[in-house]
Amino acid sequence: MTTAQATYDSVADFIAGMNPQRILELRATPEMQGRLEELIEKEKTAGLTAAEKDELDHYIVLERLIRLAKARALFRLSRK
Repeated sequence: MTTAQATYDSVADFIAGMNPQRILELRATPEMQGRLEELIEKEKTAGLTAAEKDELDHYIVLERLIRLAKARALFRLSRK
């Protein structure tokens, strides 16, 4: 496991422990989802500017972190 993976795991575990049920309910706003879809489509067709690529990369990092937190929250709830 890399240091980055361990960091993601640690932060996700911390988030999941706050309120596991609320973490499972966490969803992107329609605006955020729309922007993400727009960036993905533009990446496939016209290409992204450096700023747009950075924005997309941030969305991807956040998405990974939230998925990890949700997995850990689900595990915590299943143990109860």
